[in-house]
Amino acid sequence: MILRHEKRLLQRSQIALGREGTSQAAHFPELRNEIVALKKLEQEQKEVALRIAQIEEGIKNIEEQRSANAKEQSEAMSKLEAEKRPILQRRNDAKNAAELCEREVNAVERRIQENDSADQELLKKLSELHAINPPPADLDAQIAGIGARRARLPDERAELVRARLGSADASRLAKEKLASAEEELSAIEKNITKVRGEYEARDKGFADNIKTQQEAVREAKQHHEVVEERKNPAYLNIGRHLHVQGIAPPNAPHLLEQVRKHHGAVDQYQKHTSELALLSSQIDKQELRQFYFSVVSIVALLAIILPLIAKSPRKREWLPQQTESILSVNIDQFDHADFLKRWQKDQADAYQAVWNGLIGPASRAPVLNLSRDAVRITRATTISDNASVREYILIETKADLSSVIRAVQNDKDFQRRSISGLSVWEKPDLAIARVGPETLAIGASAEVDQLVRVRLGIDVDLKITGQLFDRFEALDKESALRLISRNPPDLPRMYHPIFAPELLESTQLLGLALNLQTPAKARLLLKMKSPENASEFARTLHNEPQKWLRMQDSNLMLFTQAPDVSRQGADLEVHFNVPEEAVQLMLQRIAKTDVAGTVAGGN
Repeated sequence: MILRHEKRLLQRSQIALGREGTSQAAHFPELRNEIVALKKLEQEQKEVALRIAQIEEGIKNIEEQRSANAKEQSEAMSKLEAEKRPILQRRNDAKNAAELCEREVNAVERRIQENDSADQELLKKLSELHAINPPPADLDAQIAGIGARRARLPDERAELVRARLGSADASRLAKEKLASAEEELSAIEKNITKVRGEYEARDKGFADNIKTQQEAVREAKQHHEVVEERKNPAYLNIGRHLHVQGIAPPNAPHLLEQVRKHHGAVDQYQKHTSELALLSSQIDKQELRQFYFSVVSIVALLAIILPLIAKSPRKREWLPQQTESILSVNIDQFDHADFLKRWQKDQADAYQAVWNGLIGPASRAPVLNLSRDAVRITRATTISDNASVREYILIETKADLSSVIRAVQNDKDFQRRSISGLSVWEKPDLAIARVGPETLAIGASAEVDQLVRVRLGIDVDLKITGQLFDRFEALDKESALRLISRNPPDLPRMYHPIFAPELLESTQLLGLALNLQTPAKARLLLKMKSPENASEFARTLHNEPQKWLRMQDSNLMLFTQAPDVSRQGADLEVHFNVPEEAVQLMLQRIAKTDVAGTVAGGN
């Protein structure tokens, strides 16, 4: 490939040398044929150039004629429009007059109808008076009054009829004038249309002629370029001869150096190609076939694997993008915590209520024994526009979920439906779907449907590279309980109040990891508004921990000794030991099982 490229460059440089060195070539008899061929081609190019100039001059003349035609059309249209304007005005005046006469006729007709209606009304009143028994004392006076009014009606009607005749005659005359004006207007409009059509037809003829001439120019220019390309063989022979003789054009001596440079490169690559051909002839054909087979096999495998890799989803966290807080319960840590074992033994009912509150609908998963089969329960909460809290629950198990799916399939209470091929089983108060080989979505039907859509990529998920999930992963996975919120002031809307309001209002993100071994340890991640705020908060937290690390609505403190505070930019990390009473109340509030008596007992 490189050799072919260098040969093309060499040929182009030789053509350029020949084009510039034509005058020097006249001194060499062996180049006579090339000189003669070039002169013939140049003569042909001159003829083509003359033809192009003639056609372009013709196009210019046609464009001038077209411009004159457009000017004449504009003048003619202006003249006709001026003639049309008074005719149009007369037509409009006649139309207005006809409409006025028509309204007058209608008004007279309406008054005649009113006159007739009044007469009928008076007759009706007269009949009603005669029907009254006993007759009223002023019967004669009323009858006389009605008779007097009726006596005036015929004269009024006769006058209205005469007015109607006059209005009808005026309306007829107005309509005749309107018809005459419209006929005159129609004639002038037809004339305008005719004149416009004539000018537009001439303009179309000019446009077609220009298009034909432009096509002829394009073909002539293409012919000129073809003739120029036919000169290249002669230039190539001249350039090669000048290269052999070592003659450079006085006006472009660098062209000879370029030819020598490319010629040397071609010689070098040809030598290298010959060496490769010799080595190839010495290779065992069977080994060569094996090599080619290996190469083809690798390419075929890559063609299969690379599209699969490209289509495979990036690592994701199957929670909705609008997740406000995440609560994660580590089942193994809960089972092995000494403090919880004592609590379960001493207050079995209270502990069971807290456990059920922490895991929520996950306790209703069929077949699963959470203490034995589950690894982690994750509960994500969101707050919608109408301030309602929605919850999304994922159960991560130790083994495949096939037994759960079989149990659900065999349960007649569950109905199966599909979302883009992924099955969802639901009954009136519970829905279940497998969103991973060892992950189960459970809860209300709408929330499970959204988890499925997130899993399928229909809805946007909570990317694991996002700030919220990054901080959540920063919390120790081996902790018994992890809680994080991207909007700490909203935490009391999702759980019963835990932290002091001052702490929630001061932070932009809050994460808590709770280790329930003895003694219980807490790790608090806080994101402040700025590094300056973080520095100030770290100082006040170190000096006054009782102001910040206290249980809301209780006298219980969250720490047994001064907390260890470390800062990095706007982020704070706080480590402290938690007393068992505070742990117990904290779990109750997260599980929403604390009551006034419990809080008072903590006080």
